[in-house]
Amino acid sequence: MRRCLLLQPGLVNYDTGLVLQKEARTLVEEGRYAGILLLLEHPAVVTIGRGGGDENLVAHPAWFQARGIAVAHTDRGGNVTGHNPGQLVGYPIFDLAKWRQDVHWFVHTLEEALIRTLASYGLTAGRKAKYTGVWLADDKIAAIGVSVRRWITGHGFALNVANDLALFDAIVPCGIREFGVTSLQKAGVAATLPEVAAVLAAETAAVFDLEYSEPQGDEHQ
Repeated sequence: MRRCLLLQPGLVNYDTGLVLQKEARTLVEEGRYAGILLLLEHPAVVTIGRGGGDENLVAHPAWFQARGIAVAHTDRGGNVTGHNPGQLVGYPIFDLAKWRQDVHWFVHTLEEALIRTLASYGLTAGRKAKYTGVWLADDKIAAIGVSVRRWITGHGFALNVANDLALFDAIVPCGIREFGVTSLQKAGVAATLPEVAAVLAAETAAVFDLEYSEPQGDEHQ
């Protein structure tokens, strides 16, 4: 059983999320935890991964600027996606040397935690050939984009719970034109973000065979 830390800082801007990931990585590198799971929300922001995505911005840059929506390039895998309040963002900062040094296994296991979480709300979610993430039929409900450096992971997933999906009309989510996006709310599930976070944290612990420890010192919720 791996010893990990669960931190839930609430609504933080994207840059703060990057800082929190960096701090978590330091703790993991020091061997204080096998991994740290950050569960949080972001104000409206569009992020573009290493796979590109500027070409998948449907709206003009001025449209984003006028609405206070940041557009950020980042070192995660994948293409363009969006975050906004009501979406549960998860950053698992895990030392894969403590599990399995296999990025495909890691992504597959993240998908499994999300699929199990959705199943607890009566939703039958699954994977789709060629595409990472989790789907309800032909609509993506959770996007995944990770980075791995010296076998320590960064970035993670975004699960649409009750966020405004209109943000995705301004982009081509993940560069996928033939399918749409959805959320728990759109699927008829009335659940709060803290409720879903609690279920997801438990399912993550189950699939990764980990247990959460109490924060120590200056590590805080």
